[in-house]
Amino acid sequence: MRRLASVYLSGPERWLPDSEALVARQHALCAAAGVEVKVADAAMVEQDGSEAMARELYANALASVRDADAVIANLTPWRGPSAHPATLFETGFASALGKPVFAYMNVGDEADAEYAERVGATVGVVLGEDGVLRDADNTVVEDFGLPETIMLWAEARRFFCIVTSDPFGDVAGVELCLEAMKAYAA
Repeated sequence: MRRLASVYLSGPERWLPDSEALVARQHALCAAAGVEVKVADAAMVEQDGSEAMARELYANALASVRDADAVIANLTPWRGPSAHPATLFETGFASALGKPVFAYMNVGDEADAEYAERVGATVGVVLGEDGVLRDADNTVVEDFGLPETIMLWAEARRFFCIVTSDPFGDVAGVELCLEAMKAYAA
């Protein structure tokens, strides 16, 4: 198996407070591991928030995923029970390209480590007469005791769930994914 020398870091970091410092910490971990980070917005033409900028970011992100050997996906719940929507898209795109995906999820409480529990806490669920969890719209809620839906969990070569007091600032998941990348390529 060939060495995984480059990675695309997918996650909501760019939208977080102190994003520059957080991203710098992630990049430093990658550099220390000898892994190059492929960056989606390194050479932006558009400088003002607009549809043109959004299209450029989209194209750059997909080019960076294509160019990377692997993807590390931050699947920390974002504005609800699931991960950042762009991260979900990028993870699926990488999968379609045959790129290995390594994932992590930071949660503040062990109870948040299961997808069905987070859905229940966010929108409410009831156990139906058939023994199946359902939401208020009576739709089935995946309940496999996993930290994320089966498609995301099963795609990840490794999926780390980290209980931390700082879900949006903890970088231990990146470290664990880098170690898993090294072992995967051995």
